Amino acid sequence: MTNKPKSTLSRRKFISNSSAATLSAAAFGPFMLRGQNLNSKIRLAAIGAGGKGSSDTDNSARCGADIVALCDVDTNTLRSRGQKYPGAATFQDFRKMFDKMGKEIDACTVSTPDHMHAIAGVQAMKLGKHVYVQKPLTQSVYEARLMAKVAKEQKVATQMGNQGSAGNGLRRAVQVIQSGLIGDVTELHVWSNRPVWPQGIGRPKGSDPVPDHLDWDLWQGPVKHRPFKKGAYHTFNWRGWLDYGTGALGDMACHTVNMPFRALKLGYPTVVEAEAHSGINEETYPLNSRIRFEFPERDGMVPLKFWWYDGKIDGNQNQPHPDITSKIANTMGKIKGSGCLLIGTKGQIFTPDDYGSRYYVALNDEKKFKGSKNHDADKAIPEKFWKSPGHTQEWFDMMKGGRAAYSNFDNAAYLTEIILLGCIAMQVGKNRKMEWDGPNMKSPNIKEAANYVKRDYLNGYTL
Repeated sequence: MTNKPKSTLSRRKFISNSSAATLSAAAFGPFMLRGQNLNSKIRLAAIGAGGKGSSDTDNSARCGADIVALCDVDTNTLRSRGQKYPGAATFQDFRKMFDKMGKEIDACTVSTPDHMHAIAGVQAMKLGKHVYVQKPLTQSVYEARLMAKVAKEQKVATQMGNQGSAGNGLRRAVQVIQSGLIGDVTELHVWSNRPVWPQGIGRPKGSDPVPDHLDWDLWQGPVKHRPFKKGAYHTFNWRGWLDYGTGALGDMACHTVNMPFRALKLGYPTVVEAEAHSGINEETYPLNSRIRFEFPERDGMVPLKFWWYDGKIDGNQNQPHPDITSKIANTMGKIKGSGCLLIGTKGQIFTPDDYGSRYYVALNDEKKFKGSKNHDADKAIPEKFWKSPGHTQEWFDMMKGGRAAYSNFDNAAYLTEIILLGCIAMQVGKNRKMEWDGPNMKSPNIKEAANYVKRDYLNGYTL
């Protein structure tokens, strides 16, 4: 790969930002609320008030926020959430919300479908607002790079909504892996029981009347508009559509790959290949996929291959070969639908849940895993990691001059960008070994990959 110096610098920057070392409040002074007393309430607007937007708003209120505005394209959602926050102004279009009361807003949560994350997030940051954006941070590689850039330029406090980041189990696993307990990690296998929504299908024919409570044009935002079909997109099934979501990989990998991404200091891969999938069309992601990422030597770590598996094949969960997961089967009896397995020269670490909240250890001479709290070699490593005050609270602390949140956009954008390369690999075609120049966001050998790095923005929307 070319541009090695740039890639190395970027990796070092990531590692330094994700370090568990204590950082002084003074180091993050520029993030403090502009023109406000630090004891005053943070005035928050929720962009996307239903679904995850509901819990994101409630979590912010529990951290002391004054909920001043609710924005959602669905007036039923606005009516319901407005009953809980009667003092909040309501809007269907976040652009009108900013025009009318931008000076009355300090921070925003963005909890929309994926295709609106960057558009809402970038506008909010350019207006000087602190932002919390649901995972995946963006829908495209270009958007992820831009989100990190704007956050840095605007000196705003940021956090991505992969809440497992706040778990002590995840943070302890990062520390233990980096201590060398399982040696040099050469393989990473991560699997998911998603999708649990329709994929591998074409666009439905015909149209249905748009419900009176839904602004369908606003919901579609910057993509080419299509007819409304009841249940096809709004409110949940958008995740599998290329125009609106990022499929199983984009939806879940920001959770399941988060721990190994940090522990293994995964910078840019040099190769990404869709080894297998059920077939992709112009509308939706495949029913299943197996994707391989290859990472070079980086910051003292050996080259590594990472495989991602999702969906089902002939009714069975798509997972690593039984030879790879034999110790898990010996311990658990059954391989569950989601998991993460790191294979090192001295042993393995396995986490059986989406968030990495608990993990198990097996050294090479051990046939079964033991829970980390019961494994003598793990217990011998003194605890030394930042214990979170809470995922949303980290963001609030950062706004008030505290240390950077664990999933601030320097970290989250990097993770999202790398994950979304798997979506590009699927779109350029099965069994095509896509070389990747990370710093320049392009493939040296598959030129059409550029078609999927950045998208067009229609209907008056811009970044």
